[in-house]
Formats: sequence, structure tokens, C-alpha cells
Amino acid sequence: MNGHISRKIEPRARDLGGGFSVRRVLPFHAQRMVGPFVFFDHFGPVDYAPGEGFDVRPHPHIGLSTVTYLFEGAIEHRDSLGTDIVIRPGAVNWMTAGHGIVHSERTPAPEREAGQKMHGLQTWVALPKTHEGIPPAFDHHPADTLPEFDHRGARMRVLAGEAFGQASPVSFPWPILYVAFEADEDASLILPATLAEERAIYLVSGKAEIEGETYDEGQMLVLTSGADVAVRFEPGTKGVFCGGAAMDGPRKIEWNFVASDQSLIDQAKKDWEHSAGSGGSDRFPTVPGDTKEWIPLP
Repeated sequence: MNGHISRKIEPRARDLGGGFSVRRVLPFHAQRMVGPFVFFDHFGPVDYAPGEGFDVRPHPHIGLSTVTYLFEGAIEHRDSLGTDIVIRPGAVNWMTAGHGIVHSERTPAPEREAGQKMHGLQTWVALPKTHEGIPPAFDHHPADTLPEFDHRGARMRVLAGEAFGQASPVSFPWPILYVAFEADEDASLILPATLAEERAIYLVSGKAEIEGETYDEGQMLVLTSGADVAVRFEPGTKGVFCGGAAMDGPRKIEWNFVASDQSLIDQAKKDWEHSAGSGGSDRFPTVPGDTKEWIPLP
């Protein structure tokens, strides 16, 4: 391992059911989080033939924000707040679970009929302890509201936080870094130490070179803190920079629940069992327009 990379993480394949398989990067046994990023999945690229699609049935979350970002395809998001929106490439769906929310993700009807290619990232960012119990919320940020610019041979889009003099409109109560990049040509740039206390590069496609070593798509490179890091991306490389300030303590993850204390997860499990068996509750209401199915507690 070179001096500017503290850990290289290889993704592990996971089948989430409903025709939805992913490459899971975080959590990793030796690297539970990078900044507030506690969960990181890369799905696709996958082709769905006409009539096919994926269906992630209604399920609950607590203690986190889910962040969906697409390179190709479309996903219909519905949640217990009454949100019903289709996310497309370049936009950001930012769902804050807080005390509790229920949502589903499915192939939209037009794409299911016509077929589509799907490719994207889904991440969870842990809420700070002061915000674990806040009311749930949903924010959709269209692609044209996110700063996009060229920087030393790469096109950048700031999804959350601040980077390279640009700030995202996404609001999050903890210092965060989330930037999508694409190098159409050979790109060489510096990731300054000031970008974030904890930083990582995830390579969606292509290759990166750091200190003479080459890294391939599907790898997450966790960078050492406190140092400027020079990176070269081969033409066609795309990926993200992610991280932020070190979190205010470790997080427990069980199924779809994230919390700083196990008792919060234990209560959420009981509440979901009750909600799913009784048609919803104050904490975990049903999802309008998607009330016939749900994912039971494992």
C-alpha cells in the first residue's frame, strides 16, 4: 500500500432480492465508515428487457439519510411522507429517515414497458447523535441545481458539501464530502488535505494512478488524513470522492437500521414488526400508492 492510501476496499456481491444485486463496499470489517458514509452500494450496469424491472418493496429506516445517484436509468421512489418521484441521472434523492420512515424503490412503468439500463450508487450517511431522532424528510435535487464544473481535466458535480470552491445546495447536519467526477481525457489533480478530514475515492469505471500504482474500477481507496494527494485518472474514468469529518462515535447497523445505541435498533425492530402486521403505525406509516407489499423483519 502506498503512503497516501490507508486502505483499499474490494466490493462484495450482495443479492437484495427482487432482481436487485449490488456490489457492497461499506461497511467493511476493517473500515466501518468514511466520514458519515456508513453504507455504500454500487449497482449495475445491468440491462432490463422490456417487461422486466426491479422491485424493492416498502421497508423502514432510522438514524440515517439515504442518497441515490444514477449514471443511467430511472427509479421511482415512494415513501411514507407521500413522496412519489422518479430520479434520473445527475439528480440526487436525499431521504432523511430520522426517527423513522418507510420507502420503496421500483422500476417506473414506462421504463418497465420499454426496458432500460440501470447503473448507479446508493449510499447511507449516518445522522449525528443530535439528529438521530428528528422527523423524517425528503429532498429531491435536480441535476441542474447541483454545481457542475471542469477541474484539471475532469468534470465535477458536487452532490453534498463543498469542494474545489463550489458548494452543493444539499443540507446535512455534519461536515460531508460527496463529489461525482468523470474524466473524458487524461486528468491529473490534487485532492487537498483540507477537502475533508476523512476522504475516499470510489472508481465506478476506469483506472486511477496514485504514487505510481494503478487502481481499477470497483475499488474504494481510503486516503490518509492530513496530506495533499496527487491523482491521475485515465480517459473515461468515472467515480466519486466521499467522506467528511470523523463521525461522533461508532454506529451499529442491523438490517435497514442505523443507530449509535443498540436499544434504538431493538425498539425499531419491534415497531416495524407491529407496523407491518397491522397496516402501518405512527412511526412507520404505509407508503401511499404502495400499500400491498412490505419487506418483513429478517
